[in-house]
This record gives sequence, structure tokens and C-alpha cells, in this order.
Amino acid sequence: MVETSQEGPRAARSLKRSLARAERRRKLRAFLLVLPLILFVLAFFAAPIIGMLERAVVDRDLMQAWPRTAEAVKAHDWSEAEVPGEEVFAVLGPELASSFEARTAAGVARRLNYDLDGGRSLVMNTARSVARLDETPPAWRDAILEIEPRWGEPATWTAIRRAAGPVTDFYLLQTIDRQRVADGSIASVPRERAIYLQIYGRTFAIALSVTLLCLAIGFPIAYLLASLPANRANLLLILVLLPFWTPLLVRTAAWVVVLQEQGLVNQMLQFLQVTDRPIRLVYNRTGVIISMTHVLLPFMILPLYAVMQTVPPHYMRAARSLGAPPFTAFRRVYIPQVMPGIAAGSILVFIIALGYYITPALVGGASDQMVSYYIAFYTTDTVNWGLAGALGAGLLAATLLLYTVYSRLVGGVRGVM
Repeated sequence: MVETSQEGPRAARSLKRSLARAERRRKLRAFLLVLPLILFVLAFFAAPIIGMLERAVVDRDLMQAWPRTAEAVKAHDWSEAEVPGEEVFAVLGPELASSFEARTAAGVARRLNYDLDGGRSLVMNTARSVARLDETPPAWRDAILEIEPRWGEPATWTAIRRAAGPVTDFYLLQTIDRQRVADGSIASVPRERAIYLQIYGRTFAIALSVTLLCLAIGFPIAYLLASLPANRANLLLILVLLPFWTPLLVRTAAWVVVLQEQGLVNQMLQFLQVTDRPIRLVYNRTGVIISMTHVLLPFMILPLYAVMQTVPPHYMRAARSLGAPPFTAFRRVYIPQVMPGIAAGSILVFIIALGYYITPALVGGASDQMVSYYIAFYTTDTVNWGLAGALGAGLLAATLLLYTVYSRLVGGVRGVM
């Protein structure tokens, strides 16, 4: 009798262990199935982004080529308008010669040129002259100043101090038109160099304009699709998805042809006597907004259509039957139910528009380029990876902020509903 009473709990524990093992095996199989995808994302998506963002705060060019000079500059007690004495120049001189012979001076020259006008020529000319000296000079400070007097300017040593690394805020501050001066405080850059806040403002203004246009055009289209029978809605949905089957470069080039002075739009406007001469619709902000709206419109329609399909039509009829005017019923009953679709479509279009490159580059003018254009420019043309990474970090921060706002907005709407 006792053995029978003990077999029940023992069998239950054995069954529980078997179920736990089966659950662990199931989770392990599921993990192994998605492991290749995780590794692919980490290797080809996350790692390049992390590496790019790292360059925004890491500054090792000067420290690797002139390690003793970097340490001496960081240890020096600075005043705002001071040039170091002989002890720092005595370290700088030999490292100028050795870096020229090792061909590492070019990296320092490039880095200083980001911060100092003529920094490249300053470093390369001095390093070349120092490397050709027949003997060690009795006073390195006098010898270097004789070769290049700009080493006696405080601005040169302020730039060297900012580049001494290994961690820097130079690039991040530059993207908000700020810089760190000799005494360590943060100040605004000169007005002629203050361009990045304007670029960010332009990028957000274009993205917001495109988002609002896509919402204004996409909402009635999605409403029409949701109110039609399924067979007719599917046919019209194919037309909405049709732009996805055309390469982006082809669509953008087509807008250049359509919007040019002798293009279809100008000819139609003149035929209808809206204008008496061609108006400029391309290579300016108007062309950028029109072409980007066309490209991104499906990303607004699809989330709206998906949410509108779930809204029962009898809610609006019930509101009308209770005496609500059509607009009031639409505003108080329909809009709150489709707000998740509005939020999803708007945030999707806005985030994609923030990082757009091809369309503004081909259709816009010099004053219409967005942040992505300058990221590409600093990556490929000037090889300023630090500034490109800092600009990318700004876009990433904006995207994360917008996603947070979207999550709170959708969560608040669901809580009200």
C-alpha cells in the first residue's frame, strides 16, 4: 500500500522531468534553426554599424604615429593662448622624422586637416624637412619654428590636443556645430563652418513634408481599398505595389524626365493655361518632395489598409444612427480605431525618408541634400570616417527616439481603446 502511494508522486516527477527535457530540446532546435540568421545579422549588419559608430568617438591616428607627443600634449598644463615649450618640441621633432620615414605622418596630416586649415601641408612639409636634417638640432623648438612658423600658433596645438585620443568628442560636437576650445569648454564653431544643424533641420523638414503628403494621399486610397470588395481591392492593391517592381534608380530618373522644363508636367500646365512658361520642378526641393512621396507612398498605404480592414463598418453606421454628423462620427469613431495604422505608416515613412540618398542626390540641388549625402561624401570622397560615423550616430539616435515616441503613442491609443 505504501509503495503504491509513492509511485504516484514519483511518476509525476518523472513526467515533469520528461516534459522539461522535451521543452528544452524544442527550444534548442528552434534556436539552432534561427542561429544562421542571427550570425548573418551580427556579421553583416550589426558589426559594420558598431564599427562605423565606433569611429565617431575613437581617434587613434595621432596617438599611433606620435605616441610620446600625444602623451606630452595631454600631460601639458594648458592655458587658452599658449604654445608648449622645448620639452614638447623635443618629443615632437624625432617623431616627425620617424613618422615620415614610416609613412604614418599622412594619417596625422589627414586628421589635423579636419580640424585645422592647412593641417595636411603643415605636418607633411615639416616632417619632410625634419627627416632631411643632417644632425639633431640643439633646440627642437627653434628648428621646427624656423621650418614652419605655424607651429608657434596656439590654434595648431589646440587641434593637436583635440586629436591626441584615444577617445574624442570632436566628431560628435562637430555634427552639432560645436567644438572644444583650449581650456576644455565647449563653444560654437565659426559661423562659416556651422552647417550641420542646418543639414539636420533640412533633413527633418523634407522627411516631415514627405510623411504628411504620403498621409494625405495614402489615407483616402487605403480607405477606398478597405471599403471595396476583396476581388476589386486586390486588383487595386497590385497597382499600389507596382512601384516595388521597378528599380529605385529607374523611378527617380523617370521623375527627372517628367518634371524637367520640357517634361510632361510642364507641358500639361501650359496646355491647361495654368502657367505661361515652364516652371522649375527638378533639381530643387519641389522635385525631391514629389519624387520621394511617390517612392514612399506604398509604405503609408499598406499599414493603413491593414488596420482599416479590421474596423467593423457598422461602428460608423451606429454613430450616424445615434445622431452624430458624418464628420463627427469619422473623427470620434473611425480615426481612433485606425490611429495605430496612421502611426505605423507615418513612422515608417519618416524613418525611411530620413536616410534617403539616391532620390535627393539625383533630383535635388546642392541646397537640398540630406544627411545621408554627407555621410556618403565623407566616407568615399574625403575618407573622414569619424565625421561620417558621427552623422550616422545622429540619424540612429533620431530613429530610436522616433521609435520610442511611436511605441508610446500606439500604447496610449490601445489603452484608450
